[in-house]
Amino acid sequence: QVQLVESGGGLVQAGGSLRLSCAASGLTFSLYTMGWFRQAPGKEREFVAAITGNSGATYYADSVKGRFTISRDNAKNTVYLQMNSLNADDTAAYYCAASHAYSGVVRTTGAYNYWGQGTQVTVSS
Repeated sequence: QVQLVESGGGLVQAGGSLRLSCAASGLTFSLYTMGWFRQAPGKEREFVAAITGNSGATYYADSVKGRFTISRDNAKNTVYLQMNSLNADDTAAYYCAASHAYSGVVRTTGAYNYWGQGTQVTVSS
C-alpha cells in the first residue's frame, strides 16, 4: 500500500521560509517523479514543482521559480520543498504526489498516481 505523508507546514510571516517534507512508502521511490501541488480555498489544485526519479530534473511553476526548491533523497524515500520569500499568495494546502508517467506531463494533476493528505501553509502579511 502506497503512502505519502507530508510534514513541515505551519504559520509563517511574509518573507519567511518553510521546508516541507514528504515521506513515501510502498513504492519503488526512485522510479517515480515526485510533485508538489497546492490548493487554496475556492481555487483549483495547482502545480508547484516536480522532480524526476533517477535524473533529478526539476520543474517549477512560474509563480514560485527562484523562491522554491524541490529536492529528493532516494535513500530516504523523501522529497522536500524548500520555500523562501513566502507571501500571502502562497497560503494553501500543499500536497505531495507520485507519478509514473513521462516527464512531459508532470505539471498536470492527472499524471499522478498517488497523493498525500496535505499539509497547511499559512503566510501572514
